[in-house]
Amino acid sequence: MSDKNPQATPAQVQKAEKTVRLTSEEKAFESSLAQMSPFEVKNLLLGYAREDCKASAHTLLNAGRGNPNWISTTPREAYYLLGSFGIEEAKRSMNEPDFDLAGMPQKQGIGQRFLDFLDRKKGEAGEEFLSDCVVYLQQHGYNLDSVAFEWAQGINGCEYPMPERILDNTQRICQSWVDLSMAGGTLDGSDFDLFATEGTTASMCYLFYSLKCNFLIQPGDKIALMTPIFTPYLNIPLLNDYDLDVVTIQASQVDADGLHAWQYPEEELQKLADPSVKLLCVVNPSNPPSVAMAEDSQKRLAQIVLEKNPNLMIIADDVYGTFVEDYRSILVDLPENTACCYSFSKYFGATGCRLAIVAIQHGTNVFDRLIKALPDDRKAVLEKRYACLTDHIEDVAFIDRMVADSRLVALNGTAGLSTPQQVQMSLFALHGLLDADKVYQHRMQEILADRNGYLWKSLGWKLPENPLRANYYSLIDLGLWARRLYGADFEAWLKENYSSLDIVIRLARDTGIVLMNGAGFDGPDWSVRASLANLDVTDFIQIGVHVKDMLGEYATAWKAETGQ
Repeated sequence: MSDKNPQATPAQVQKAEKTVRLTSEEKAFESSLAQMSPFEVKNLLLGYAREDCKASAHTLLNAGRGNPNWISTTPREAYYLLGSFGIEEAKRSMNEPDFDLAGMPQKQGIGQRFLDFLDRKKGEAGEEFLSDCVVYLQQHGYNLDSVAFEWAQGINGCEYPMPERILDNTQRICQSWVDLSMAGGTLDGSDFDLFATEGTTASMCYLFYSLKCNFLIQPGDKIALMTPIFTPYLNIPLLNDYDLDVVTIQASQVDADGLHAWQYPEEELQKLADPSVKLLCVVNPSNPPSVAMAEDSQKRLAQIVLEKNPNLMIIADDVYGTFVEDYRSILVDLPENTACCYSFSKYFGATGCRLAIVAIQHGTNVFDRLIKALPDDRKAVLEKRYACLTDHIEDVAFIDRMVADSRLVALNGTAGLSTPQQVQMSLFALHGLLDADKVYQHRMQEILADRNGYLWKSLGWKLPENPLRANYYSLIDLGLWARRLYGADFEAWLKENYSSLDIVIRLARDTGIVLMNGAGFDGPDWSVRASLANLDVTDFIQIGVHVKDMLGEYATAWKAETGQ
């Protein structure tokens, strides 16, 4: 890091003082925003940024949302080609073109017809990948008639999902992808039941709702959040639906240079030894620091849970795991305790597809064990709740209760993620499974690392190498940076006179740049989050320059006010 920090001219001092001066109304406005989710604040900032861009030569740079600006093409090309096969199969059983009518795909012999279809489509976009998928599936014991029928019927969307939780072959394919991407192939994917959901957003909603419905969490219960963390995990426990007591496990560890390591010291992990802590929520790699938990910390966490708190339930949000080489989910160390949530949205550039899964170990898991241990009066309540499903409620696994709860139980028969979405999910998973040399993964990592590197270079600060860094977001602690550039007195002045929201508001109003305030993720005060996924390298250079210049204006005003 280097900054010569030259003496400001009188004109620069005047401009800086004018820029950073706040009216009482502005202070009150910023104070009111502090109660809002940073995602809602971001929408407000986006409006400010658009107004600035209309009135200036600035370009709108929205680094506030984690929507990637790439898509994975091959599995999409395969999906579109597969649609043609689905239509062909539908026309075999009934074809009335004058009325735009066709029938339903038929299973008998469909596997050979699929091979014939691929032979006719040789060289077309998506054909080679589908042919590779066939080889992979046959090598791994899949019945081609079963897969081809599931795909033809599924892509046509002509039947309700059955089973409701996830289609049979889709589950097997995704089990293998979860095993590879979350555990490096060290687990038997078939040991885990999957629930296909409308993105991890739905996974979170369904998990919390079913935990409450099944008396696994109740108002006043204590839960732990590993912070900083994706804001909804901070907000959901406080809703009157749940009213939970939150304990934070803070990633407060610093390295030898005093910089954030975004890891969890022993004294923080020890909070999980308290058996009154019933649920742990962890986003790993973290959001917004975007750093995976160190292996020694993860193993220490597992040791504490197994020895001191074996009934701890864990929601592990592993959405960004595929951006870290040889990623290891907490599912590996605590398979019986963990509900693993994985989304295809970020890695495959598919946020609009709404594709995710929840994985829970089959048969032996803490969720089912705690349900079986409920007192008789609560079991009676649950028997009444799920009575329309079966006359043996005690045999319904927690993950299947989630499926029913997702449709208020009564509509369980029409539950489940749409079948065209599940077909696309299976093709994304196969794309990952067939990427044996990790060509796609390494390119994703390279793109994000370049963007992060240029952002910090333009800030004047070189980040040390860290193999645990996913680089999907960057959390910039401006308080720490202020102290390093100008000293502790400046940092104290900044925090005493300004809200942590002040700089993100000014960036939007004055430069057209949208960032999110890190404090809204329970990150350091005066930190900002930049999404590295949805802008190009040159954009991050501009963001870094503007952030650095704006902090410099605060410093100039501080020097003029204090004479330092």
